[in-house]
Amino acid sequence: MLVATGGAFGAVLRYLLTNISKSIFVSSIYGTISVNILGSFLIGYFITSKTGNNLSENFIKFFLIIGLLGSFTTFSAFSYEVVELINSKKYISSFIYIFISIFICVMSAYLGTFLNKF
Repeated sequence: MLVATGGAFGAVLRYLLTNISKSIFVSSIYGTISVNILGSFLIGYFITSKTGNNLSENFIKFFLIIGLLGSFTTFSAFSYEVVELINSKKYISSFIYIFISIFICVMSAYLGTFLNKF
């Protein structure tokens, strides 16, 4: 229930922030960059924060991190996983994950748009 509720809030927040950004800037890329940077910052903050003293660990993990931030931007989850790999000294795995996530996924999106033209 915490993940679903957080996910709903995260999706609405992303929608609102992206639309506000579109009304200010010509390109929608600024909205995407904004949510990715903000989401990555917040996931790092909540993972290392001492706010757990005042909030339950389940609320932070399931509502805020997985639900809200996971829905707000999947880039925050990607950032967290890369940091975890680096902290575990899995440098090669982190590089491969970064490469696949950025290059291969972007190329896959391009391939999907290309194939959709036929």
